[in-house]
Amino acid sequence: MHEMGQGHPECPGRLAAIQDRLIAAQLWDYLLHVDAPAATHEQLMRVHDEAYIDRLTSMVPGHGYVHLDPDTAINRFSLLAAYHAAGAGVHAVDLIMQGRANNAFCSVRPPGHHAERSRAMGFCLFNNLAVAAAHAMDVHGIERVAIVDFDVHHGNGSEDIFCDDPRVQMVGFFQHPFFPYCGDTPRGPNMLNVPLPRATTGLQFRDMVVEKWLPALDAFAPQFIFISAGFDAHLEDEMSSMGLVEADYAWITRQIKQVAKQHAQGRIVSTLEGGYDLSALGRSVAVHIKELSGL
Repeated sequence: MHEMGQGHPECPGRLAAIQDRLIAAQLWDYLLHVDAPAATHEQLMRVHDEAYIDRLTSMVPGHGYVHLDPDTAINRFSLLAAYHAAGAGVHAVDLIMQGRANNAFCSVRPPGHHAERSRAMGFCLFNNLAVAAAHAMDVHGIERVAIVDFDVHHGNGSEDIFCDDPRVQMVGFFQHPFFPYCGDTPRGPNMLNVPLPRATTGLQFRDMVVEKWLPALDAFAPQFIFISAGFDAHLEDEMSSMGLVEADYAWITRQIKQVAKQHAQGRIVSTLEGGYDLSALGRSVAVHIKELSGL
């Protein structure tokens, strides 16, 4: 019920496309499905300013839309959806730490990696992944977490929240120059941002991961890995100009799983970010989940 107007690319059909593809790929019935609880105020305040949360709450309209920026709008259901999107990652962390799941994919809207500590932007209200990562560290005592962001847009919100936090190593790639027009100069020593030009191929992406991401992750030895799983670098996605395909998303998922197996007892929470061509999104998420689940 969270939607931002007719024709907006971040639409309810995205989650339906993922579900339809998981059913068509005969994966749906083999997965554990869990409804996301709402995040608590305390959980959100680990990564967002209280004044920001209060301001966002005060802006929820009784009808119609309120624009937070030219690309990001809310309706009367949006804030509730955002609370549940943030709560999904928290609950996924709890399930994994309790031994009830090996890893998790959070199929949620709105996305989160552009949401900064005190600003909504880029379709994002709360930083879902940051809320989950902070929960893992502050509640479960995880000392080192890695954030892997393969969305085609730089995860400026995650960088804003965790730059200079020695408990966090973030690795990301993004088309550059491109929205949000930052990231090429990292804001902290724990930020490994890799800007890549338009028309980057899957092979070039893989070479970068092997040369830069994997050595950094191995040296950091994370105890938990969080993935900002954006699928908008897909060749068929008109929101970008990159050349990744499903095989590339399957490959990067295998690499992340190997790092998690070596250092993090296999613990991974992956959270949906971008991906706006519905067919490409569904297919890409399906191979990502197939690799995560080992099916």
